Order: sequence, then structure tokens, then C-alpha cells
Amino acid sequence: MAVSTSLLALVALLPTALAAPSLEARQSITPLSTATIESFKPFTFYASTAYCQPSETLTWTCGANCEANPSFKPVASGGDGSDVQFWYVGFDPTLNTAIVSHQGTNTSSILALLTDGDIEMANLDSTLFPGLSSSIEAHQGFADEQAKTATQILSAVQTTISRFGATKVTIAGHSLGAAISLLDSVYLPLHLSGVSFQTILYGLPRVGNQAFANYVDAHVTSLTHINNEEDPIPIVPGMFLGFHHPSGEVHITDQDVWEACPGQDNPSDLCIVGDVPTIFDGDESDHDGPYDGVEMGC
Repeated sequence: MAVSTSLLALVALLPTALAAPSLEARQSITPLSTATIESFKPFTFYASTAYCQPSETLTWTCGANCEANPSFKPVASGGDGSDVQFWYVGFDPTLNTAIVSHQGTNTSSILALLTDGDIEMANLDSTLFPGLSSSIEAHQGFADEQAKTATQILSAVQTTISRFGATKVTIAGHSLGAAISLLDSVYLPLHLSGVSFQTILYGLPRVGNQAFANYVDAHVTSLTHINNEEDPIPIVPGMFLGFHHPSGEVHITDQDVWEACPGQDNPSDLCIVGDVPTIFDGDESDHDGPYDGVEMGC
């Protein structure tokens, strides 16, 4: 389980008042094709694999999650699952991409829960994120967690690019791991050139303010964040606190239709904001999946 009920209450604090979805918003929503949904599955397993012990991801002996991507070549892994979330980096020769993934919240760890609950917004570290406007702010807990591994991740990605000739980097994660991964998707392109990026996230909480969301829309290429049914985590922290999602949402409905929801925090009831207007309308059991049959966890 990625997030506790008490943590939800801490992070959300208050429900967010929302306007009724416009007809235009509903009309612009389109379901994904079966082929597109299936194309996400390797990355869903990569996000799930981040919950496995670093010793297992480094040797690629983590059971079903690792067996789902058998050609993967691990390069580095780390974290203790408490103060530092598990992470790993490697190369998938079948998909021809470097992979970066971070673990979601370990609810048995008070340190991980405190990371989620540290919702004050602050500027990102100017050494890690040079040149960003001072108007851009992010969730303090998420930013601090990303900073703990940023240089290790960058070094491992550089090694992967050099060793395997990688020209693409895919960043994947679930829950807290999705939040860290979104920050990685801003961070890594500032320090790497000559490669393309894609970011595929699951159960993503809101990470930053409007300026952050706008920056992501303008600079983070190929971002998809997938929400499952009535998962309440993607609606926290609330917009009333100044948090906003970037574009790129895909919402899995109760009918198992994967709807592409354009724009930021699309208010349609086919998308997460309209379907789950408050945490009290959510179902925490939806957070871990299934995402096309895959439950998050090792």
C-alpha cells in the first residue's frame, strides 16, 4: 500500500471546490487505443520494480517484476526504503532506452510519511536546477527527496548512455516515486544533451505550483501521468493550496477505459479531478492499481 488514510488527511487538509466540467472539456477527451495502452506495460512493471530491494534490482533477480522485462541491464541502484527511497538505473535494449525509476511511499517508514506530509512549497535548488525562474516552486518534501539522489542518478544515467549508446531516457515511478521522477524529468535535461526523454508516471500527487506546471508543459517532453479509477492521491495536495498538475493526464475509468484528458487538472468527470472531487470521494485501494493488470509493489 502506497499511502495511509491518515496521510491522506494530512496532505489534503481540505476538499477543493471545483466548477462543473464544461462541454468543451468533455468533448476533447479521447480514449486510448488498445495498442497504446499495451505500450505502457513495460514501464508499469519498471515503476513497480522500484519497490524491490536495491540488491535485487542491481542483479535483476526481483521475481515477476524483473521477469516482465528480461532483457534489462542494471547499472546502479540505491536507497534504504526509508530516509532515501529505493531507486535504480539501467538500459532496456528491447525498448532502446535508459530507465530511471524511484520507489513510492513505504508506509511502514515514518520518514517516508513525513516526506509526503512536508507540503510547504519552496524554490528548487539552484545548483541542481540552474536557470529556473524564482516563480517556480515545488513541494518541499518531494524536492528534498529528489535532491538526495539527484547527482547519483545523473552519474548512473551518464554511465548508461556511455556504456550502451543510449539515445533515449525513460523516467518511471509510482506515488512518491512518481513525484521524484517528475522532478528528475525537469532536472536531467538541464544536465544532459544529445538524448531524448519520456516520463511515464502512475498515481502522481501534485508536485508544484502553477509556474512549475507551466514549466513542465513547456520543457518536459512526452509526459504521461496515469491515474486509476477513484485513486485520491492525484488530487493532493489541493489546488486551493496553490498546487497544480501539468498536462499529460490519462485516467482509467471504472469501465476500464483509458481516457486522455487534455490540459492541466481537467475538470471533466471522465478525469481524476472531476471523478474524485475530494479525498472523501476516493478509494485508497485504487492507488496501487491495477494498471492494465499490474499492481504496484514488489
